[in-house]
Amino acid sequence: MNREGVSVLLTTLFSGLLLLCVLALLCKHVFLRLVEQEKDPDFWKEWAQRTLKNALTLQDLNKNVAKNIILFLGDGMGVPTVTAARILKGQLSGQNGEETQLEMDKFPYVALSKTYNTNAQVPDSAGTATAYLCGVKANEGTVGVSAAAVKSQCNTTRGNEVTSILKWAKDAGKSVGIVTTTRVNHATPSAAYAHCVDRDWYSDGDMPAEALQSGCKDIARQLFENIPDIDVIMGGGRRNMYPRNTPDVEYPGDKKHNGTRKDGRNLVGEWTDRMKDKRGYYVWNRKDLFSLNPNNVDYLLGLFEPADLPYELERNKETDPSLTEMVDVAIKILRKNERGFYLLVEGGRIDHGHHDGKAKQALHEAVEMDRAITRAGLLTSIYDTLTVVTADHSHVFSFGGYTHRGNSIFGLAPIMSDIDQKPFTSILYGNGPGFKFVNGARENVSTVDYEHNNYQAQAAVPLSMETHGGEDVAIFSKGPLAHLLHGVQEQHYIPHVMAYAACIGQNKDHCHTNSGSPSLSHISPTLALLLSVKWLLC
Repeated sequence: MNREGVSVLLTTLFSGLLLLCVLALLCKHVFLRLVEQEKDPDFWKEWAQRTLKNALTLQDLNKNVAKNIILFLGDGMGVPTVTAARILKGQLSGQNGEETQLEMDKFPYVALSKTYNTNAQVPDSAGTATAYLCGVKANEGTVGVSAAAVKSQCNTTRGNEVTSILKWAKDAGKSVGIVTTTRVNHATPSAAYAHCVDRDWYSDGDMPAEALQSGCKDIARQLFENIPDIDVIMGGGRRNMYPRNTPDVEYPGDKKHNGTRKDGRNLVGEWTDRMKDKRGYYVWNRKDLFSLNPNNVDYLLGLFEPADLPYELERNKETDPSLTEMVDVAIKILRKNERGFYLLVEGGRIDHGHHDGKAKQALHEAVEMDRAITRAGLLTSIYDTLTVVTADHSHVFSFGGYTHRGNSIFGLAPIMSDIDQKPFTSILYGNGPGFKFVNGARENVSTVDYEHNNYQAQAAVPLSMETHGGEDVAIFSKGPLAHLLHGVQEQHYIPHVMAYAACIGQNKDHCHTNSGSPSLSHISPTLALLLSVKWLLC
């Protein structure tokens, strides 16, 4: 590099450092100003009055038909996870964190969902998915079948199938999509299209011979056969789509990523052949995804990993899209349908982070899902789009310890244990892999990097995998008839409300036809405009 080039580089670096210093000073100034404001009682009173005025606008209910319906499902996103993610979001922006608002916090209606399965007090993700997608409570470990079906018993499938809101929407002429950070045939998305007595039957290579002989189908196969024209499918799960021992396109030298199918079928190839004349495209990396113009795409299959997508903190930004990016593309494709769309979005790896005891991974996944919610809001309108955010279940995750305002959410509590005289992190788990004894005593966390991305928070009971929690989870909603999601409800109530709002499925009696379109008692265009402006400003 010549002298002039070095000079330009040094000037650029100096300018960047100067900008960072200015931003740091501004953040410090804002922080100090906020601290002073909070000492004034009028600060809190004025804040409450602004909130009250906003609440009074909710007396004018949005009773429009929901042309579009979107469900954001944070797998394992219990209320403690929501709170901790809120704090993390703020701290990532240089704030204390506690006063920050997640996008879902801005939704005007909040309810609680009772998550138990028909045979489980503390549920799993399969039975819960059947509830909030099919409107029927079900047994643990089963998807898209009623409680009359018995887990892993193939012969109890037939006659006990239940359909999902995704199918109801498709039957009504809407476009439909599934976006997930897990495998597209994992528990949550599979309940949207499959009828399976075992959530782990990802491909026929995962099924017992008896089940195959009895005619049961693996979940990957059902993805393409049960509802063959799902408009958008994005997530992971490539290996379940290809014949056994087929090398993966991205990791050809790693046998653990090879195809798993015993039947020799190439499900991706079959889909591509079927959709080639229907403006259908298959992509397996971020570059190919963004090479597409959504206006020229009617069907999209995106499988970006052999199994689940990486955690957001570990994502290769060259090869794997973020959840926000996938949601952006999905909505741009689906919204071309004049009859509207249904979209299921799963932030699935929140759950995996908690199971691993890796709270930092889980919370960053939750923050990323909140970004996706923000993006969806910018691409849609509360006038005609019902958006619901909820979780399937919680986890035995908690944070406490009398931490000071602004304490790092991953930091230490300000006190020592009065039993073993050792420090502890604010975040703890009721059970899990973080249980560690060193020389017969609890590990001293001050000797390890407890802010590391993969640090496993301490747990009370040793388990190789942390468990779900059984408490109620939140339901956040905005848009047409969102007020029907109120109070404490059974989890299976959720899709019935969404279908009612959209005039699909069995919920059509309250709708009347006007110029060929379903209609309810509409709010005025003026009120709709005011609601939209209020939403953008708040």
